[in-house]
Amino acid sequence: VVFQQIGASLMSSNVGSGLFIGLAGTGAAGGLAVGGFERNAAWVLIALGWIFVPVYISAGVVTMPEYLRKRSGGQRIRIYMSVLSLILYIFTKISVRLLTFQHSCKLGWDLYVSTVVLLVVTALYTIAGGLTAVIYTDAFQTVIIIGAFVLMFIAFNKVGWCEGLLVQYERAVPAITVPNTTCHLPRSDAFHIFRDPVTGDVPWPGLIFGLTVLATWVWCTDQVIVQRSLSAKNLSHAKGVSVLGGYLKVFPLFFVVMPGMISRALYPNEVGCVDPGECMEICGASVGCSNIAYPKLVVEIMPHSCPLSPLTMDIWQLNRHRATERELMVVGRYIVWIPVIQAANSGQLFNYIQSITSYLASPITTVFIMAILWGRVNEQGAFWGLMVGLVVGTVRMVMEFVYSPPSCREKDLRPALLKDVHYLYFALILLALTALIITAFSLCTAPIPEQHVTMDRDPNTYTFKEFFIHLYTKVQKGDKCYIPNYTGTLHAFILV
Repeated sequence: VVFQQIGASLMSSNVGSGLFIGLAGTGAAGGLAVGGFERNAAWVLIALGWIFVPVYISAGVVTMPEYLRKRSGGQRIRIYMSVLSLILYIFTKISVRLLTFQHSCKLGWDLYVSTVVLLVVTALYTIAGGLTAVIYTDAFQTVIIIGAFVLMFIAFNKVGWCEGLLVQYERAVPAITVPNTTCHLPRSDAFHIFRDPVTGDVPWPGLIFGLTVLATWVWCTDQVIVQRSLSAKNLSHAKGVSVLGGYLKVFPLFFVVMPGMISRALYPNEVGCVDPGECMEICGASVGCSNIAYPKLVVEIMPHSCPLSPLTMDIWQLNRHRATERELMVVGRYIVWIPVIQAANSGQLFNYIQSITSYLASPITTVFIMAILWGRVNEQGAFWGLMVGLVVGTVRMVMEFVYSPPSCREKDLRPALLKDVHYLYFALILLALTALIITAFSLCTAPIPEQHVTMDRDPNTYTFKEFFIHLYTKVQKGDKCYIPNYTGTLHAFILV
């Protein structure tokens, strides 16, 4: 598949219902800083195209657990990776839940029937068309994102463009507040991306370094993303995918985060509510209703029905008298927005997804990076590093569920590990701990056989260091050397 289609597929597979609801909600609650999560993906995608994909291609693997099996020579890591991937999807990939709620609303189906039908339809077109069908579907979903740009322009026009947003967001205070508190006020640093390393809700060291740990898992080791890059027609197209994907990740700041802020500016009583009782009436969550920022904007300023849309049930059926329920479901998939979601115990869906990722995925990132960069890493080191990282991350995750964040009027009585250590900092701590365990076990046990480290290589997959080693070896032997094409590298670094 050519890079344009895969790049669009990468964008749409990452920009789903969870991101629209969560990213806009966090933007409404805290401002622009969350947009840095999207920009961080740009240079991590470059690492995917220039470092990770060449290694995966040279190893001849199709799945990420398969790579670790070939690299380490054991089966238990492969099994563990497969199981953990499922667990991560259960906790973080909530799009199926959103869509089933949407479909049950529109079609009058039971929630579980909707789930089964959705999965069956997805399985059928995936089996029939393979990965190519999935990529073309994702590429079409990217076109649907144009609707988000339409909403963005309408919202900016309604708020008075950038000047109006600056003024109205700072004044976005709900009518009902909690006495003797300041939690109803918008953050003073709402229009800053880099924030205080201690008091900031998104501390800048965590945004730069801790987030990179999470982003590396998402973009460089997650099967959903990497499989698309591996389907490119050649390595040059795989690199083109990374560059195009990096450029596309510029846009969510403008068509998701800023509309979330506009929603709070226009509807502070609902989106910015802080009184627990009032919030429970509005959205059913006592800690805040920022997650309804994007749906609220859609419902108020865009045509809607059912509660959102008779478009599927009325207009579409007017032209398609014999439309089946399946056809209506597919139409609804692309035209209906979800009115309300409540999914995170922090009241901010996006932070919930990122925090769970930092607890469970950081050890995976560590293993992949060390396996690629250090040949001494063996199966024992990788396995026990994953195990220790899993235990530590799970402890933090369980604490997150047990100790809910306080509402506006409550005192924060959570353990210091929760209230004082940001999840982005925790990702760095877990990375360092896992790396230490991997190093210790690898050095204390026998190295793995050479065939697991040295693989057949296409010269076009060489890194710069490997190329010079290749050149030196060939010159010493008097053989002809192959000079890879690095012309795309300059463009990649311009993007970074």
